[in-house]
Amino acid sequence: MSRFALLTYEFKESMFIALRAIRANKIRSALTMLGIFIGVTVVVLMTTAIKGIDNSFQQGISSLGSDVLYVQKWAWFAGDDWWKMRNRKPITMEEFERFKELVKLPVAVSPTNAFQQTLKHSSQTVDNIFIDASDQDFAKERNFTFDQGRFFTETESKSARNVIVLGSEIANDLFPYGNALGNEIKVGPVTYQVIGILSKQGSFLLGSFNPDQQAFIPLTSAFKYFMDKQHMSLTIQIRAANTAVLEDTREETEEAFRKVRKLTYNQEDDFAINQQEGMVDNYNKVVGVIQIAGLFITGLSLFVGAIGIMNIMFVSVKERTKEIGLRKALGAKRRTILAQFLLESSFICLVGGIAGLIAAVLLSYLVNQFIPTSVQYGAVIVAILVSLITGLISGFAPAYTAAKMDPVEALRFE
Repeated sequence: MSRFALLTYEFKESMFIALRAIRANKIRSALTMLGIFIGVTVVVLMTTAIKGIDNSFQQGISSLGSDVLYVQKWAWFAGDDWWKMRNRKPITMEEFERFKELVKLPVAVSPTNAFQQTLKHSSQTVDNIFIDASDQDFAKERNFTFDQGRFFTETESKSARNVIVLGSEIANDLFPYGNALGNEIKVGPVTYQVIGILSKQGSFLLGSFNPDQQAFIPLTSAFKYFMDKQHMSLTIQIRAANTAVLEDTREETEEAFRKVRKLTYNQEDDFAINQQEGMVDNYNKVVGVIQIAGLFITGLSLFVGAIGIMNIMFVSVKERTKEIGLRKALGAKRRTILAQFLLESSFICLVGGIAGLIAAVLLSYLVNQFIPTSVQYGAVIVAILVSLITGLISGFAPAYTAAKMDPVEALRFE
């Protein structure tokens, strides 16, 4: 018999004995699998949830535009400077007009402000909807795509027409049977005509600022019915030609708005220039903490599971001492005994890992009802590898103990 054939035979025989031992102790084997089951379920479910959230976040960020700057009274992540910023002057429409004349690098500049209002059509009502009011260039700032219709034009913007563009979820809520385009809705007490419906493109992480849950009207129309032009503060959105010139555009924006505000060289900015980089950094910090916590829980579960498997395998070795002695007396080699117990612990872990993987995939469909999930092939491979490695590591000490037993002493064991 060739060496390969001999090793194949020994592997088959060891696998057969390992499976027989597992079947003989079904409850003990099932309890042993539990730690691995929990660990793999946690790591796969965590991976699918984080990936789903990340996909949703990136989609939402993309809808806002990665090359867009926001000139505002407030910094997004101000910390202790909040008290200082509350005393800043509001950004006015006149300042926007002067700023727009000064800047040359942006491909689009638009003023915007948001307010909340109730939208109604027939018997359908949606409350506390954020409505973005801007001009015709606002569509150039965002990566909007339309299911139906269009954005409002310069003529409609300048003449304060009562036209409105709806996010996909708002359109579905107000017009559950479709046919929103061209119909009229009430924004508070004012009637508006629907001229566009956005494609679904937002992110649940953006909350009320998700484009799917917003509506868009001309800023002039908002001044006419809903806003006090003299006392509100605008946001000026600036879109760079591309991300390569974003920093140059930011420098030009700062210089131009300082001129608008007539600030001297030794006066600090009394406005903020925000961009997505700050939002992404904060998001990454939060996700990093979640990942560390998830990995800690996973590692703890696998460690407890591995200790449990090791203890059970030591018990199994002790119970089968005479069997080991008999096999060694009949010529079984150390490697054969070692392989038998390693296969047994690895098989227990593998079955527990596969069960955990299946449970995680099923749970991900349930979790997807609340937060987005995305099952990754990499997570499947990692789950199987982790299960096998855990089985090999936790089973090695008992297997080695069994392999080095003296056959005479083993046969005498009571």
